[in-house]
Amino acid sequence: MPEIKVTPLGAGQDVGRSCILVSIGGKNIMLDCGMHMGYNDDVDDELEIKAYYAGHVLGAAMVHIKVGSESVVYTGDYNMTPDRHLGAAWIDKCRPDILISESTYATTIRDSKRCRERDFLKKVHESIERGGKVLIPVFALGRAQELCILLETFWERMNLKAPIYFSTGLTEKANHYYKLFITWTNQKIRKTFVQRNMFEFKHIKAFDRSYADNPGPMVVFATPGMLHAGQSLQIFKKWAGNEKNMVIMPGYCVQGTIGHKILNGQRKLEMEGRATLDVKLQVEYMSFSAHADAKGIMQLIRMAEPRNMLLVHGEAVKMEFLKGKIEQEFNCYMPANGETATVTTNPSVPVDISLNLLKREMALGGTLPDPKKPRSMHGTLIMKENSLKLVSSEQALKELGLNEHQLRFTCRVQLQDPHCDSDTLHRIYKHLKSVLKGYTIQHLPDGTVIVESIVIKVSSSAEDTNTKVLLLSWSYQVNYISDSLSFEQM
Repeated sequence: MPEIKVTPLGAGQDVGRSCILVSIGGKNIMLDCGMHMGYNDDVDDELEIKAYYAGHVLGAAMVHIKVGSESVVYTGDYNMTPDRHLGAAWIDKCRPDILISESTYATTIRDSKRCRERDFLKKVHESIERGGKVLIPVFALGRAQELCILLETFWERMNLKAPIYFSTGLTEKANHYYKLFITWTNQKIRKTFVQRNMFEFKHIKAFDRSYADNPGPMVVFATPGMLHAGQSLQIFKKWAGNEKNMVIMPGYCVQGTIGHKILNGQRKLEMEGRATLDVKLQVEYMSFSAHADAKGIMQLIRMAEPRNMLLVHGEAVKMEFLKGKIEQEFNCYMPANGETATVTTNPSVPVDISLNLLKREMALGGTLPDPKKPRSMHGTLIMKENSLKLVSSEQALKELGLNEHQLRFTCRVQLQDPHCDSDTLHRIYKHLKSVLKGYTIQHLPDGTVIVESIVIKVSSSAEDTNTKVLLLSWSYQVNYISDSLSFEQM
């Protein structure tokens, strides 16, 4: 049987360092990569790649990879909740053989986004009012712009004067990319872009290192987002000793980083050179992460309807919990780095079906085909110009230039009835009319009853005139009526 192999070289039961090797249809494909949303890229005659909008950050994409009849969807990072500058991730019902999904927040169900925004603004405002400084460690692109828009709007509405700063250079770069790819932002940003660039902030200015020592309240966005190095860590060291100050962690922090330590309540930090830093400032965690939570992950799975799931980019214990939930509906794998998950695929053979055959099935009381509920259809499979097509027998004979040969089945049924043969046949006719609603039933002058193509004749037994012999003859196409025929209740 054909199979797909997936080997995480990074992000297998851990967060970050994503690197996924997929072997499909004799080809090896390395993921992560950026793609052009909404376009199919034909890499060669067999390999097809389609990108889907992933939310998360500007330009983030999920990819659907097809080789022949086998397919894989790889999400990378994605967000199923729209925010102030990006829309939600989306994917069509592509039904891949395997969906490889990040699982950073595998056990988290987030509260209302509006409530989180209100709490965030309240905490910042309270700290500013008491003369404190607020540090918000962020990644360069994504949550930084989201929170800047939030504070810019709040400062404008409240007429606040405390300065807001952003790491030098990042604002200019972000503005450039948002202007260039404005069509990838959400509808609100696109509508207001002609009148005003939402990313040209009036209240947020470029940050200089010397500003960290300025007296009075201020808000600073600085990178990186986990306080493990760089400008955010330098500012944190300067402000950590003052209880008036505050640090707000808006996203995920990997174990071992300063961000992870202070979120877990550590108040004495060992820094480089064995120096100890006392943490007296207020520490807050408010998840503005652009990763899907557990509910969002399940939402994407149900949208795509994969045959199998594979989780990466998550902590092993949390992934195991989500895996248990997913396995109530789908097969699920969670290989560690270096392990290979092998998924057996079912080769699919695409077959067209003629419109006339579908109409005939509907006329017989059938329903339209459902991919989830396969069922038999009476027709003839023909191959023409390297493609398969299911058509009615009559159409197949005509297209292939063949003569029709009818195959009919016959059987005899005995029943006791003292009436004459014609009366017995008439009673059978009335009985069939009452039980076979919607079928064409005829009583012909030649002494036969016809139900569709079923022919019924009655004759008396030579040994006993009270014993009637029913001769039934029918074509193979109408076997489905036989289940409805019963003469016991006449």
